[in-house]
Amino acid sequence: MKRILLFVLTNVLVVAVLGIVASLLGVNRYLTANGLNLGALLGYALVMGFGGAIISLLISKPMAKWSSGVQVIEQPRNADEAWIVETVRKLADKAGIGMPEVGIFEGEPNAFATGAFKNSALVAVSTGLLQGMTREEIEAVIGHEIAHVANGDMVTMTLIQGVMNTFVVFLSRVIGYAVDSFLRKGDDRDSGPGIGYMITTIVLDIVLGFAAAIVVAWFSRQREFRADAGSAQLLGRKQPMVNALARLGGMTPGELPKSVAAMGIAGGIGQLFSTHPPIEERIAALQNAAI
Repeated sequence: MKRILLFVLTNVLVVAVLGIVASLLGVNRYLTANGLNLGALLGYALVMGFGGAIISLLISKPMAKWSSGVQVIEQPRNADEAWIVETVRKLADKAGIGMPEVGIFEGEPNAFATGAFKNSALVAVSTGLLQGMTREEIEAVIGHEIAHVANGDMVTMTLIQGVMNTFVVFLSRVIGYAVDSFLRKGDDRDSGPGIGYMITTIVLDIVLGFAAAIVVAWFSRQREFRADAGSAQLLGRKQPMVNALARLGGMTPGELPKSVAAMGIAGGIGQLFSTHPPIEERIAALQNAAI
């Protein structure tokens, strides 16, 4: 529940900040003397929705480094770090993308990839993952993250989040205006939106935000299946990824910050807000996939 609340709070704060900026610049004039200007409202909703998602994407890599304590490997200090860097390089070449930054962070088993662009991404693995898996399994996990980058998953998730945010902003204000008009029926005063509009909009921003999070999480779960299959294609066989998932299923996965949780190798238990399917479903899907 804490992770869900943090997710919703982050989106609300981003949209709120953009809303304040829009107010200061005077670009949110969708309420007029003649009523609701739907065209202006849609433009406002697009700016708020996609603006927040794009900002999140652009700052994803520095935020991931800061929030997870990632130490980027500028120059390998030992044989293990050299092997990790070389493995990322090899798989990135196979996937046809630029060499990502490679990092390690302290914590329980997990890994993630993030970044706004395919050719300048970040791939990071935890110390718990490195200590708890064989090199073949680690290579499969890295292949999974490289597949996320090659598939453009960061951009895809940004577009989906932007669409969902846009619907939230648009619908909450349309419904808020309708509720306010009903409550003020017969009131001839032209004093702008009333308390009904403001309360309804705030409540619906939160309620619809939860609904949007469910849709985004569903897309994220489908993406995990594709990344598992992508790892198998990069390695030329399924078994290393199957073994890595089975191993991960017997571990206690580390929690990632919400900003990068959807890009991690380990996720929740397959509930509505989970960004990752259950391990057993991923193994079954991979075993049945045509690689």
